[in-house]
Amino acid sequence: MTQPAIDRLRPTAMGVRRFRSVNWLGTLTLARREIRRFMAVWQQTIFAPLMTAGLFLTVFALALGRGRTEVMGLPYLAFMAPGILMMTVIQNAFANTSSSIISAKMQGNIVDTLMPPLSAAELLSGYLAGAVARSLIVTVVLAAGMMLVLHLGIARPLWALGFVVLGALMMGGLGMLAAIVANKFDQMAAITNFVITPLSFLSGTFYSVEALPEPFRALTRWNPIFYLIDGARFGFAGVSDASPVLGLAICTVTTALILALTWQWLRTGYRIKP
Repeated sequence: MTQPAIDRLRPTAMGVRRFRSVNWLGTLTLARREIRRFMAVWQQTIFAPLMTAGLFLTVFALALGRGRTEVMGLPYLAFMAPGILMMTVIQNAFANTSSSIISAKMQGNIVDTLMPPLSAAELLSGYLAGAVARSLIVTVVLAAGMMLVLHLGIARPLWALGFVVLGALMMGGLGMLAAIVANKFDQMAAITNFVITPLSFLSGTFYSVEALPEPFRALTRWNPIFYLIDGARFGFAGVSDASPVLGLAICTVTTALILALTWQWLRTGYRIKP
């Protein structure tokens, strides 16, 4: 038997495996579990966001009349729809990873995920795959609804896809960090209600930041979620408050920092290993 074959059979060869190969089977199994987990309750994970977005658009349409209000040269509903889509995407990405980890911690079965021979990068990839898959499904459903009901197209498909994927990765990683820090569902709910939701709503979803007075306009530009919302609006409607290139750069750097910290916590077992 050759030496490489012997190395693969050694149960203690995790360090060798991490650097020389990837545990594709384990990573894909974790990703498949995460996808099946949210698809098992598709009424809550896919249909519910569509209903919420539809209610937002319906309420504003009734309140404002037949598109008499324009923002940045667009009818208000056309301006608001991409922001609602991105807000829904990031909330679902955050919820997917955070609910999976906090549920496993509370039920005591997180060990079933930590015991298999998966490196920190493989664990991170498996969880993020579920968040990205859920976000893309939600995006397709909402975009189809926007096209059918509001007759909106996609001005720049690649930009729209790029910001959606970045938003899913950023908020998926942030959801993992929040779930690792939280020790119970109440703490997880507090993070969602007092951090994620305000940042989502106060990021230019329903208004142009140019309409804000100082210092709120400057503070909004320190919010990475603003650039996700603005980038989605650029991709779907073709208009934006900030430079899309700048937004893409900020979102990429922020996502990289969040994922690096998540990888470090998974590697060291911070607050998830006894």
